[in-house]
Amino acid sequence: MNIGSGIEDNIKRFGEYEDIYFEGRWYTNVEINRNANLLGNALKGLGINKGDRVAVQMPNNPDVLSAFPAIYKIGAIVVPLNPLLRPDQAAYIYQDCGAKAILTSADFVGRVLEAQKQTPNLQHVILTDRDDTPGTISYRNIMSNSFDELTIEQTDNDDVAALIYTAGTTGPPKGVMHTHYSLHMNALSFYEYVLVHRSMTLQLNSRTLNPKTLQFNEVTQRVSDINREMVSLAVLPLSHSYGIAFSNTGNFVGGKTIVLKWWNVEEALKAIQTFRVTQMAAVPTMYIQMLEFPELDKYDLSSLEDCQSGAAPLPVEVALRWKEKVGVDIREGWGLTESGAITTGQPADLTPKYGSIGKCLLKCNTIKVFDEKGQELPPGQQGEIVIKGPTVMKGYWNLPEETAKAIKDGWLYTGDIGYMDKDGYFYITGRKKDIIIRGGENVSPTEVEEIILQHPAAAEAGVVGIPDAVYGEEIKAFVVIKPGKHVNEEELIAFCKDRLPTFKLPKRVQFTESLPKNLLGKVLRAELRKLG
Repeated sequence: MNIGSGIEDNIKRFGEYEDIYFEGRWYTNVEINRNANLLGNALKGLGINKGDRVAVQMPNNPDVLSAFPAIYKIGAIVVPLNPLLRPDQAAYIYQDCGAKAILTSADFVGRVLEAQKQTPNLQHVILTDRDDTPGTISYRNIMSNSFDELTIEQTDNDDVAALIYTAGTTGPPKGVMHTHYSLHMNALSFYEYVLVHRSMTLQLNSRTLNPKTLQFNEVTQRVSDINREMVSLAVLPLSHSYGIAFSNTGNFVGGKTIVLKWWNVEEALKAIQTFRVTQMAAVPTMYIQMLEFPELDKYDLSSLEDCQSGAAPLPVEVALRWKEKVGVDIREGWGLTESGAITTGQPADLTPKYGSIGKCLLKCNTIKVFDEKGQELPPGQQGEIVIKGPTVMKGYWNLPEETAKAIKDGWLYTGDIGYMDKDGYFYITGRKKDIIIRGGENVSPTEVEEIILQHPAAAEAGVVGIPDAVYGEEIKAFVVIKPGKHVNEEELIAFCKDRLPTFKLPKRVQFTESLPKNLLGKVLRAELRKLG
C-alpha cells in the first residue's frame, strides 16, 4: 500500500469541498491533491526516486499539506523538520538521513543554505515563496512546468514513508522510521475512534404495506458517519509527528481545518469565533496563554466541543479553569513519535479523569506497565509504560543497537514511568529519560549543557527541567565556574541566546561549587531537581 493514496480516496468519497483555510483563502481537497501531483512529478524530474529522502522545513501552510502526499506518492520518504533548527543542527540531520532535496520558505532559506554547505548530498533547495534567491529552485517554476497526472508508486507495507527526528536525552537526534502501514493504521484507528465517539447518525423512518396482511410495517434505516460539520483549528507544528498524523487522519474525516502559520493567542481566538471552530488540539502552554489573555471575554468560544491537550503534562488547575471559563473539558492525551503520535486519550463520551493521560485510544494497540524484568505489573503499581501494535515505529534510522534497546519482543519501551488504575486509565509519574518538555517542545539537557560548556568560564554544567506554571517545565542550569574565571547569570544566558533557539534557552542559572554525581562520574539530575 501507499499512504499517499489517502488523499485520492478522500476525493472519491467526499467530492470536492473546502478543506484548508489559510491566511485569507480556502484551498479545496482537489487543489491540495493537484498540487501534490504537480510537486511529485517535479521531484521525479529532479531525480528523486523511490526511497530517497526529501526534507520539509517550513512553518504551517498548505504547501506542507501538499508536500507530504507528493513525497509519499512517488515512494520517497518525508523528513519533516522544525524550521527553527540552527544550521549545524539541521546539517546533522540532512547528513544523517541523506536528504537529496528540501522544501523551505524565504524566512528560513538562509539557515538551510548555510547547513547545505556542510552536507553536499543535499542537491536541491526548493524555495516555495520566492523565485530569485541564488542557490535555490523556484517552487512556482517547477510547478508550472509540471503536470498533474501522477502514477502512485507501488510500495510494500513495510517500506518507510516518513523519517521523523526526535530529541534524545544523550547524543544526537535519532530518526524514527514509520512505514506506509504504520501511518495508515494510526490514521485509520484514530478515525475509528472518532467515528464511534464523535459520530453523526442519519435516520429514515418509513412505512410499507404488507400485501398479504394489509398491515403497515414500520421500517427504520440508520447510517452512521463522522459529523462533517467538524471544524478543526491547527495550531501545533505540522513539522512534528502530530502533523503527519493530523494530515493522514484528515483524509478519513473530510472536515474543514483552519491553519495558523505560527501560534498566536489573539489569532487563535479570532479563528475560533470567526469560523465556529469545534475541535482543537494544543499544548498546555497554549491553553494557559488563552486563559490569561486580557481580552478573552470579548471572544465567542461557544462553538468548541472538543479540546485536546498533549506533549506536556496538563496542570489540573488549568483544566478546571478552562472548564469554568469556556464550558468544555480539556481532554489530556499522550503519545510519542515512536508510537505514531496518538496513543492514549480521554474517551469523548466519558467525564475525563484530570491528571490522567487517559486510556488506550487505538484498538489495534496494547499498552501495559512492566517492571525492570519485563513482567507486567497489576493496576496501581508503577513501572515503565510499554506499547505494542502496528502503529509502533519500524526502528531508528541506521541505529540497530538503539532500536534493539527500545523495542524488545515487539514491545516499545517508552521511557515513561507510570501506572494504570483499575479502570484502564494511565498516569505518568516520571520519566526514565531526562528529556525536558517546555511548552510542548522537546529539549535535550545534554545539548544545552554542551553550549554552556563552550563558555570560557564554565567548568561543569547540569541541566534539568523545573516546574513552570505557563510552559509546564522551564530550563534550569547548574554551573560550576573555573577557578579565577567570572560570569553572571545574565551573561551566561546571553551567551546561550546566540547559540540556541529561544525555546531551549535556560531561564535560570544557579552557580554551585560542585555537581552531584554517581561513582562513574555521571551527573545525578534527580538530585539537581531536588535543589529546585
